[in-house]
Amino acid sequence: MNIPFQTIDWSAIPKTEHHGETGTAHWQTIQFSGLRIRVVEYTAGYIADHWCQKGHIVHCLEGEFISELSTEEQLTLTKGMTYVVSDDLSSHRSISEKGVKLLIVDGDFLLPDLP
Repeated sequence: MNIPFQTIDWSAIPKTEHHGETGTAHWQTIQFSGLRIRVVEYTAGYIADHWCQKGHIVHCLEGEFISELSTEEQLTLTKGMTYVVSDDLSSHRSISEKGVKLLIVDGDFLLPDLP
């Protein structure tokens, strides 16, 4: 993958709406071959409507949220914190009581190593 130097003006990227179990997520997405970069905002009271096994790098830009694992462990991330996980290494979902703004990067580089 070769991505030439470029800037991203997020104010020019349209938002798409994705409903959770409760609340709504608004995504602004840039897609490259094998790489997706998003700014995602969850409204107050957001609970994801699915358990995700995809790998991500998730950085909290504003607010806070809980990353709930299928093991019932809950990890709170606040502004300035990041989590990283490869594909198929956890089952997780996001919960936000007061709303949050995230930068999320995922793609082929997070595929698990083959034996």
